[in-house]
Amino acid sequence: METSLADTQAEVLETSAGDFPLHESRLRVSGHDWTVLHAGLLLTFEDEQIFLSEFRDKLPYGVALWPSAIALAHEVAARGDAWRGNTVLELGAGTGLPGIVAASLGAKVVQMDRHEVPMAVCRKNGERNGVRRIDYRLADWTAWDDAARYDYIIGADILYRETFHPDLRRIFAANLAPGGRILVADPFRPMSLRLLEALETEGWRVSFTRWNLGDDDDPKAIGVFEIVPP
Repeated sequence: METSLADTQAEVLETSAGDFPLHESRLRVSGHDWTVLHAGLLLTFEDEQIFLSEFRDKLPYGVALWPSAIALAHEVAARGDAWRGNTVLELGAGTGLPGIVAASLGAKVVQMDRHEVPMAVCRKNGERNGVRRIDYRLADWTAWDDAARYDYIIGADILYRETFHPDLRRIFAANLAPGGRILVADPFRPMSLRLLEALETEGWRVSFTRWNLGDDDDPKAIGVFEIVPP
């Protein structure tokens, strides 16, 4: 996957905390070009620290383009026709890249985030890429009321806080259709691995694909974990 950060500001994001520049990244995923608006492309540890120091108390994390979202988009694209005709729930969609790729491959996608700002950016990105088969929803995992079942549940960097785990486990159990799959991208964080290990002990099958992103001399390692219920 090729990634390049545009040299110029794409537009301004207006929020109650102030106005913030949105940049545009162009990505090539399995031969297709995508454009993604975001508040920061965080391919390195230094990128992440700069973003967190400048925006931690002003913007939700989801307005940045994280490596896990890029890796998950790559994994989605690699599965090709597997998405056609299937339903997909993207949790914590942020800038929305993985769900956009799934929708372009024929899936009916629901993208959710609990913050209005990343949800607005997510919608912009869907429109910029000409993807129509997406339903955008504001929703909080702690007050979850979606009773639908989905063939796939996907998410990038959604396991980073252990307090989220009980709610995510309830969603996985309640909203995954029979025969469904969960795909979660994560940079091998210890708290994320603890949840995956706990699921394995309960009979869930967990496997992963490793993606290396960024600088060839110091790549960012991301695991895309496929989780299958007992």
